[in-house]
Amino acid sequence: MTSYFQLLTIILPAFTVFGLGMWLRRLQWIGEAAETGLLKLLVNILYPCLILKSVLGNQALREPANLMIAPLLGFGTLAVGMGVAYYAGRMFGLTIGHGLRTFAFAVGIYNYGYIPIPLMQTLWGSEHVGVLLVYNVGVEFAIWTIGLLLLSGLSSRDGWRKIVNPVACTLLVAVAFNLLRLEVPRVLGNVFELLAGCAVPFGLLLSGAAVEPYLRKPLDLLHRRVTPAACMLRLGVLPVAFLAFAKWSPLTIELKRVLVIQAAMPAGMLPLVIARHYGGQPLTAAQIIVGTTLLGLVVIPLWIVFGLYWVGV
Repeated sequence: MTSYFQLLTIILPAFTVFGLGMWLRRLQWIGEAAETGLLKLLVNILYPCLILKSVLGNQALREPANLMIAPLLGFGTLAVGMGVAYYAGRMFGLTIGHGLRTFAFAVGIYNYGYIPIPLMQTLWGSEHVGVLLVYNVGVEFAIWTIGLLLLSGLSSRDGWRKIVNPVACTLLVAVAFNLLRLEVPRVLGNVFELLAGCAVPFGLLLSGAAVEPYLRKPLDLLHRRVTPAACMLRLGVLPVAFLAFAKWSPLTIELKRVLVIQAAMPAGMLPLVIARHYGGQPLTAAQIIVGTTLLGLVVIPLWIVFGLYWVGV
């Protein structure tokens, strides 16, 4: 049985690299202009290599249940989370035009990559990371369709355009190669492995750099309604729903473990970037991200220890 302190030692490096990204932004080593280019490197090269490393030769992704149900779970968890957050936000007095849409969007999107990936890799290995990445296809689909509609009123056509990206295309190719049991040359596989190792720390550095400008006025990050409500929902109510579904649904053990890890996650970093570009309120997103992330440092291992025991995986 994995202990609280063992899990803490796994997630602390991720939080440390995130903090390093904030410091580098403060020093202007990762300036606003550089951030765009580095993000392209992450999305177009490093993350696709992580997918190829995790999916090619993955036995768990040759099971139809993992391959077909995983994206549906990813989509469903985000859809439910955003719906619950929207109606809860109204109960807490938030309104459209004053943060309600951004609140629902940011609370509904958990950290589905940069913290779960090293956790899954350390606890169960690359096969589980591959299942997580397929699950994340559904998460991405939910973000760029119903998420954008919720946040900004974009048409579904604009959301579909965002789905066609290097990450999604690489995943489709990798899954096809894996099902057909095709192999890539060893040299190419070694290149994928080297670049894949950069994806998570690189993403954490960029996430920290994106959040840092909002920390220059720390009092603005403590909203009397937004911060407590976000923490209660993201790290209290929604984890219970995730774990209950994992316990009583006929899922594979890999998917149950994915749900246990995702149940414990704080709000993801992506809503801050999207809110900047699609008519949301970035400060509201930052309040949610910083509040749930700081509390998550303590709460994440607790939920995982409890979840693994209660679900029985």
